[in-house]
Amino acid sequence: MSPMIKSIHKKFPPQFALFIFAIGLLAFLSGCSTFKKTFNLTSIDENGNEIKSDLDVPAKTLLVNGMDDYNVGKYFTAITSFQEILNRHPFSPEAPLAELKAADCSYFLEHYSEALVLYEEFANRHPTNESIPYVLFQKGMCNFKQIDRVDRDTAGATKAIDFFKQLLKSYPTSPYTAEAKARIAAAGEFLADHEFFVAEYYVRAEKYDQAKVRLKYLLAKYPEKAIAGQAKDLLARLEAGDPPRSILTSWLPKFNLTTWSFTGQSAAENSSRTD
Repeated sequence: MSPMIKSIHKKFPPQFALFIFAIGLLAFLSGCSTFKKTFNLTSIDENGNEIKSDLDVPAKTLLVNGMDDYNVGKYFTAITSFQEILNRHPFSPEAPLAELKAADCSYFLEHYSEALVLYEEFANRHPTNESIPYVLFQKGMCNFKQIDRVDRDTAGATKAIDFFKQLLKSYPTSPYTAEAKARIAAAGEFLADHEFFVAEYYVRAEKYDQAKVRLKYLLAKYPEKAIAGQAKDLLARLEAGDPPRSILTSWLPKFNLTTWSFTGQSAAENSSRTD
């Protein structure tokens, strides 16, 4: 043994050499793209057939499976297939449709906040895609579906109207124009009802000046809404110094939105393709 080797041997004991070897082997195996094929690491079922892993499933097959589930309302399982495409095949031709249908699945599962994020991500990634009018409509619907009672937050109605108006401005002849207008009208009714509810609260609290301010705003902002007639009558009584003295019952404890639809189906059901 040469002096140099003896010196190395003294400085680095055999255990250290084994450690270095193990590190090198691990690095080699982790960087080897054919590791699985080289060592034939496959799973075998009880009949001796090879079980393919998710990595082996083509994007097209995953898309077919996902759409089969989606079309029969199995949104929870469908979204799994669509997410698998995005995780395993993010640059495949099937990926854009998988993105869109994953958002639709979240929408139908009533996960509206999550669906809104997915629709926004799709629009950011594919700004020229032919499905952008539909995506805009669905962004409005994610907010519209979160409209609650008139005594609660009005942000959903306001944001829904903004998205629907953006759709009408950017794509006035889209297939969703009629339904977007109907949703704007319904959301506007909700906002007017909310203003009347607030005014009614001020009357019950005998804060008549504040009530008059809200009623005047309601009539200026929503003069054509159904509640406008009641608002005019109440405002007239307040200005005449004759406010209702009895305890007012809640005018509309829960606002039930009319179910609007486009050609008998929701927009999400009408959309199943993208380029």
